[in-house]
Amino acid sequence: MPRIAFPPPPSSAATEALRAEVRDFLKTELADRPPRLRAESWNGFDAAFSRRMGARGWIAMTWPKQYGGHERSALERYVVLEETLAAGAPVAAHWIADRQSGPLLLKNGTEEQRRTILPRIAAGECTFCIGMSEPDSGSDLAAVRTRAVPVPEAEGGGWRVNGTKLWTTYAHKAQYMILFCRTDGGTEDRQGGTSQLLVDLTTPGITIRPILDLSGAHHFNEVVFEDVVLPADALIGNRGEGWTQVMSELAYERSGPERFLSSMALLIELVRALGPSPSGHAAIAVGRLTAHLIVLRRLSRSVAGMLDKGENPTLQASLVKDLGALFEQEIPEIARQLVEAEPDLESTREFSAVLAHTVMNAPAFSLRGGTREILRGIIARGLGLR
Repeated sequence: MPRIAFPPPPSSAATEALRAEVRDFLKTELADRPPRLRAESWNGFDAAFSRRMGARGWIAMTWPKQYGGHERSALERYVVLEETLAAGAPVAAHWIADRQSGPLLLKNGTEEQRRTILPRIAAGECTFCIGMSEPDSGSDLAAVRTRAVPVPEAEGGGWRVNGTKLWTTYAHKAQYMILFCRTDGGTEDRQGGTSQLLVDLTTPGITIRPILDLSGAHHFNEVVFEDVVLPADALIGNRGEGWTQVMSELAYERSGPERFLSSMALLIELVRALGPSPSGHAAIAVGRLTAHLIVLRRLSRSVAGMLDKGENPTLQASLVKDLGALFEQEIPEIARQLVEAEPDLESTREFSAVLAHTVMNAPAFSLRGGTREILRGIIARGLGLR
């Protein structure tokens, strides 16, 4: 029977010392941040907080020092991520750039791209968004229709881009996008003929339109490219190798603690609401959730260990993301069964406000980063089942 290996993650005294340091920092930084805002998790945007994280050396932790990094281990970085997300810190201003855009440029970018952009990310001063999803294609990235065509040298050279990207988180506050597009062939070519481009979002011809979520919050966007001209050196990596690059990028996106901690604020408020003497039924339910959390953390830390070794755990990351979304979406349903309270964003009762936020955002947990169906297809292929 095929198996998916999750080797034991290494541990060290240094990582636990770092954990204590991060907790002390967050205790002060988040002292006045209410549970309702902590529930925003990695959608919380605070540029000043990101700059303070950068000043502490907690962004770009694994990158080479020559690009502003700190040459620490992936597991040390994991500790910082885990603590900030569990505490509900507002990490969105540096989150995407640190998690995947920077590592992609580090691996596939030009030397000029690295030296120009990576130190700014490390300082918490540069925000990225992800240009992958498109209208009518769901999580099927191979259906990409946004096209970049070479501009003749006689006209100045570069790339002319037309198309639309959807669900683009914080595009309205980002300086850059990494755009996944088609540079050759047609949609029938699927993965072939795709590339990635570095996009300065102040470039003429780009229109960013807000998309409000169920709670009325604005972090999603539609980004439209109309004859946008990018320089020739906007190409990341090699022309036509976008699919391989984007799959490697998704391993960073799908495996971290964000994939099971999005509902953590609600779990904390649930335990508080139940009090020190919960019913037997409630104690069993919370115990079951805790056990699931422990297992997910173990799997996710294993992926961090594999990344630290330079491996490409795409299959393992997909499994963590799928199981994590199930866990995150289960918490609000269980919370509603255990505590008599109506979800209400304006409630002065912290449990009700956090419950309302989580209920309205939970449907997206199994969409962002790849739908459940896409992920299970990847897992099935990895197991040789399709």
